Amino acid sequence: MSEHSINVAAAAATKKKMSLMQLTFIVAVNMMGSGIIMLPANMAQVGAISLLSWLVTAVGSMAIAYGFAQAGLFNQRPGGMSAYAEDAYGKPGYFLVFFLYFLSLAVGNVAIGISAVGYLAGFFPWLTTTPIMTCSSLIVLLWLTTVANFGGPRVTGRIGSITVWGVIIPVGMISIIGWAWFSSETFTAAWNPKGLTVAQGMGSSISLTLWAFLGMESAAQNSDAVENPKRDVPLACMFGTLGAAVIYILSTTVIQGIVPNADLAASTGPFALAYATMFSPAIGSVIMALAVLACLGSLLGWQFTIAQTARTAADERMFPALFSRVNEMGAPVTGMVVMGVVQSLLALMTISPTLSEQFAALVNLAVVTNVLPYIISLSALFVMMRAAGVPERKFRLNAAIAIVGMLYSVFAIYASGKDAVLGGMLVTGIAFITYGLIAPRFTPGSAQLRAV
Repeated sequence: MSEHSINVAAAAATKKKMSLMQLTFIVAVNMMGSGIIMLPANMAQVGAISLLSWLVTAVGSMAIAYGFAQAGLFNQRPGGMSAYAEDAYGKPGYFLVFFLYFLSLAVGNVAIGISAVGYLAGFFPWLTTTPIMTCSSLIVLLWLTTVANFGGPRVTGRIGSITVWGVIIPVGMISIIGWAWFSSETFTAAWNPKGLTVAQGMGSSISLTLWAFLGMESAAQNSDAVENPKRDVPLACMFGTLGAAVIYILSTTVIQGIVPNADLAASTGPFALAYATMFSPAIGSVIMALAVLACLGSLLGWQFTIAQTARTAADERMFPALFSRVNEMGAPVTGMVVMGVVQSLLALMTISPTLSEQFAALVNLAVVTNVLPYIISLSALFVMMRAAGVPERKFRLNAAIAIVGMLYSVFAIYASGKDAVLGGMLVTGIAFITYGLIAPRFTPGSAQLRAV
């Protein structure tokens, strides 16, 4: 890239930044996209007793979000969680957090894409007539949302501020007006159909509820794409997470009292089914259309986040330099194209119907590889506070809340299952092998540093 191109890109990046509201929308749409839309059906397979898991998840997620908000006050360097980890663990910590988080985004994007195709099939059944057609539809969708990000961060923020209403309208409305159709008899019958203990009910749903909250860190990951990161990143992180927690709890509770549990568990569009029960099938179809909009917005936001994560790592010489190239709109197009190819290869795994269980395992792996960076980066908060000379009272408060967030994260890893934990360990091993190949760049006395 020429010097002129670099200057143009830098100027464009300075002018085309996200505002606080746009960043909050990105956080909200990243969390409340396909996750919340399918969550009632997934939780109904356990029973309404699974709602108790929100008590654990809401507390744990808010503790994590608070920890990230505090870390963002002490560290405004690009990189988000990776930059936080670097304060305590140096370059190896930076790379490990980046690598695991980057992998979880790639796998998670494919999962969101499949959910979107499933919703679209309600209007265009031919999209899923054969496994090959399903995979082709998924790949097309992945590329459409990739290209849509070529307009840069401000365009992505504007689109996200529109598509988030595909969640806010149906989910928010049912959280308020749905209680008029709430039946205590229906809710009671759905409470514990499998005869689980309270501990079993909570444990079996932790991974589901955590999946819905993944995205709270996206404000930190996009810190160098906002106008005022020191103020906006902590606020967007807390506002987005708190708002999502309230909506999640209200909506998933009321829907269990509207739709019989067996019907809810078998549904591929639980909110559309609820509105069809409350009003009419026509209204249900409208809600299904909004669900499609939400899925597309969620996928769009994550496509931007994964490209931004790779770009920041490339700027730190942790990833190939091609990922740092941006166009005149400030978008890392080259990295987006590369990740489009990677996600297309992952999508090919869904061609055979027999791979559905393997894909579910990949989703669990995405959860584990996302939570591990949470633990690593939150543990660095202690070092940040000591270096900043934080008063002891404030230190103890922040430390206590961060520990709650980390303990919840450890429990979430356990609840994800042994297969996902094994996969996470294998990926972690690969991460250290990979870092070993680039470690000489950052070792004092190495040839690279001497050349500088």
